[in-house]
Amino acid sequence: MTAEPVNAASRGGWGQRASLALLALGILMLAIGMAVSIGEVPVPLDAVYKAIGNRLFATAFELSPIQEGIIWDYRLSRALVAACCGAALALSGAILQALLRNPLAEPYVLGISAGASTGAVAVMILGIGAGLVSLSAGAFAGAVVAFFLVTLLATGAGGGSDRIVLAGVAGSQLFNAFTSYIVTMSANAEQARGVMFWLLGSLSGVRWPDVYLAAPIAVGGFIVCLLHARALDAFVFGIDAAAALGIPVRRVRLVLFGVTALMTATMVGMVGSIGFVGLVVPHAVRFLVGPTHARLLPGSLMAGAIFMVGADILSRTIVPQQILPIGVVTALFGAPAFALILYRARHTA
Repeated sequence: MTAEPVNAASRGGWGQRASLALLALGILMLAIGMAVSIGEVPVPLDAVYKAIGNRLFATAFELSPIQEGIIWDYRLSRALVAACCGAALALSGAILQALLRNPLAEPYVLGISAGASTGAVAVMILGIGAGLVSLSAGAFAGAVVAFFLVTLLATGAGGGSDRIVLAGVAGSQLFNAFTSYIVTMSANAEQARGVMFWLLGSLSGVRWPDVYLAAPIAVGGFIVCLLHARALDAFVFGIDAAAALGIPVRRVRLVLFGVTALMTATMVGMVGSIGFVGLVVPHAVRFLVGPTHARLLPGSLMAGAIFMVGADILSRTIVPQQILPIGVVTALFGAPAFALILYRARHTA
C-alpha cells in the first residue's frame, strides 16, 4: 500500500531533477552560442550552430569561411574554456565549504592562486625555462608547489580545518610577497601591465589545446566529487560525525583536497586568478536547490559554467573596443551578489 506513493514521489523527484538539468544545459548552450556570436565581428547565432553541426555531425550548411574561422579558431574554444573554468571553480568552492565547514571558503583558500601567480610571473619576467616553459606551465608548477607547502604547514599544525585555512592564508601571503618582489625588482612598465592583466584573469590566449585539457579535468573532477556526495553531506556536521557514520575521513579529505587543488591549479594556470566564482556560485545554488550535495554539485557545475561564460561576454562588451580582465567582471557582479546572500541569510536565520 505504501510502495506506490514512495515510488511516485521518487519518480517525481527524478523528473524534476531531469527537467532542471535539461533547462540548465539549454541555458548553457545558449550562453556559449551567444559568446561565440558576440564580438567585434558579429556572427549570426544560427551560423554558430551550423558551424558546429558541420564539424561534429557532418552536415552541409553553407557558411562564410571568415565566419567559420572566427567561430572555430577563436571564439568557440574561448567560450568552452570559460565554461570549464567556471564549472571547476564553482565545484571546488562547494567542496571546500563542506570540508572546511566555512562559508567563506573558496578555491584560493589553499594558496593555489598565489602560487600560480608567482610561477607565471617567474616565467614572464625572469625568463625561467629559457622559453621552453609556457606561461600556463609555469603557473601550474607554482600552484602545485603552493599546494604542497600549504599541505605541509597544515599537517605540521595538526591538520584541522581552521589550521588549513590559516596555512592557506600564510602561503598566499608568502607567494604574493614573492610575486610583488619579482615585479618590483625586475619588471619594466610593459611587463608590469601584462602581469596585472593576467592576475585579474584573461581568456584571450586560450585555444583548442586548452579545451582538451580543461574539459577532462572539469568533468573528471566532477565525477570524483559526485561519488563522494554522501560523505560531503556528513562532513557538514563535522569530522567526528562523519567518522561516526563510517566514512574514512583521512582518505576522503585527501582525495577531495587533491581534486580541488588539481582543478584550481589547472584553471588558474590557463586563465589567471578569477575571484568570487567559487565563493558566490555555491551559495546561490545552495539557496535554489538546498544543501544536499547530490544536487548542489551538479548545480554548482552548471551555474559556474553559465556565470563564467556570461562574464566573458560582458568583459568584451561593457567597454567598446576594449576587453576587460574577466576577474573585474566577476568581482563587479560577485561582490554585490555575495552581500545579498549574506543579507538574506541573516534575516532567515
